[in-house]
Amino acid sequence: MGFRQTKNRIEVGDLAPDFALPSQSGEKVGLKDFVGKKAVVLYFYPKDDTPGCTKEACAFRDDHEQFGELEAEIIGVSSDSVGIHRQFVDKYGLPFTLLSDEGGRVRKLYGVPHTLGLFPGRVTYVVDKEGVVRHVFSSQLDSTRHVEEALKALREIS
Repeated sequence: MGFRQTKNRIEVGDLAPDFALPSQSGEKVGLKDFVGKKAVVLYFYPKDDTPGCTKEACAFRDDHEQFGELEAEIIGVSSDSVGIHRQFVDKYGLPFTLLSDEGGRVRKLYGVPHTLGLFPGRVTYVVDKEGVVRHVFSSQLDSTRHVEEALKALREIS
């Protein structure tokens, strides 16, 4: 899956850039693993086990079955380590993949902004089965709305 970077941010209609990052189990997971098979809800969030991020992850967990019915894979991305992700997944029973983007390479690739120039932003991308970004939602504070927005977008494209 190729991508020509001509701007700072990935937007609706863009081909989602491919990447490969380690998951909470240590295996490499890439966007190309799902292209042609499933839509992907790719959500970038600041940090595991913080109030807003925990609410967001648990909201994705609680609606996980609906995402499955819409043939969509949920993937969370933060700069936390594989070990921290593993603890977060175990603590809250998260049934989806968390990827470790230590150094923020993929966050930069997608142009996810920082809030107040300091805190990693919270942005969700809905990528269709062909690898095209169909919806982007950004809100640092309204963490559970990311789930609602993703479900709405998936229903519109299925």
